[in-house]
Amino acid sequence: MNIGLIAHDSKKELMQNFCIAYKRILSKHELFATGTTGGLIEDATGLEIHKFLAGHLGGGRQMSAQIECNEIDAVIFLRDPFKAKSTELDYTRVYDLCDLHNIPLATNVASAEILIMAIDRGDLDWRNAYK
Repeated sequence: MNIGLIAHDSKKELMQNFCIAYKRILSKHELFATGTTGGLIEDATGLEIHKFLAGHLGGGRQMSAQIECNEIDAVIFLRDPFKAKSTELDYTRVYDLCDLHNIPLATNVASAEILIMAIDRGDLDWRNAYK
């Protein structure tokens, strides 16, 4: 599966810890992330991450393009709802495209854990037929 990883600045450490905790599962999949988040995850875990640009440089738009082409199977976006950023419109597009293409989207660590466990069980294998 192709898994997209995004984290607002205040959630980057939480994303690193999440990826450390679920490294065994994540290592079985192709991982895509916005630039800064991807670099931090790589440093913390040693996982190989395909990194887009940093969010403020267009990484959200790049992730959206992959979602729009149905090339991402699940997205974990640890977001801070109280910290609006200038790139928030890019990320709103991520939510909309996930809904449009039936791509599971987790926006907090609780839903991210449910999603990653579902991926590990094979609950999202239907995505292969959907593509």
